[in-house]
Amino acid sequence: QVQLVESGGGLVLTGGSLRLSCAASGVTVELRRMAWFRQAPGKEREVVAVAWSHGPTFHATSVKGRFTISRDKAETLVNLQMNNLKPEDTAVYTCAADLATAGGYDYWGQGTQVTVSS
Repeated sequence: QVQLVESGGGLVLTGGSLRLSCAASGVTVELRRMAWFRQAPGKEREVVAVAWSHGPTFHATSVKGRFTISRDKAETLVNLQMNNLKPEDTAVYTCAADLATAGGYDYWGQGTQVTVSS
């Protein structure tokens, strides 16, 4: 059973940076997608960024140019480098992964809080 564990959340001032990491364990087949979602209080969960195996990525318009998703060579670790953070980035960030290249995600982490203070 694949398990995802996030790390790296915290409190940061506007304009600051944080790096989130998500490590997958129990992986016996390729995780073709790993992604970061976020959910702010009172709002629906939204996709922040997706990294497919072997390179392609997607970044939501709201974070493009500020956030960068990346995977390690073993493709069991996904990072989210977040720069120039804004108060509206405050949310619980959750890692997700799946064996398929599209559709829903079967595996989810527990989430990590990111708070951006003005």
